[in-house]
Amino acid sequence: MSATELSIPSDLAEARRVQGLIEEALQASAFSEHDIFAIKLALEEALVNAIKHGNQMDPDKRVYIIFQVTTDRFEIRITDEGEGFNPEDVPDPTDERFIDRPSGRGLLLMRGFMTTVEYHGKGNSVSMSKVREISP
Repeated sequence: MSATELSIPSDLAEARRVQGLIEEALQASAFSEHDIFAIKLALEEALVNAIKHGNQMDPDKRVYIIFQVTTDRFEIRITDEGEGFNPEDVPDPTDERFIDRPSGRGLLLMRGFMTTVEYHGKGNSVSMSKVREISP
């Protein structure tokens, strides 16, 4: 299956539409409900981060998405038009010193639910993949 490329405005409703498209593609490829749930959570976090933090909700800025669903994995790259960030600078939300801070939880969630999470360039682009869960 070839990759799907999308460009959306910085609009949370558009992010939900993309999530729906990806969920349909995952279901059509017979991904497990567990994998679909994990991907949906990580995807929502990445899209919201791109729109809110990257593009600052600026309707003139866009979010670029390229994804592919194969028989054994899901891959996606999300790029915003923001300034970027260094993920190493985000405090660990499980560290007792930062437990009351709201930042960092989404990145932790993405890393926990996906097989790989990598940031590129200035930090305004993230690639994630999920290897299909093998049923017994």
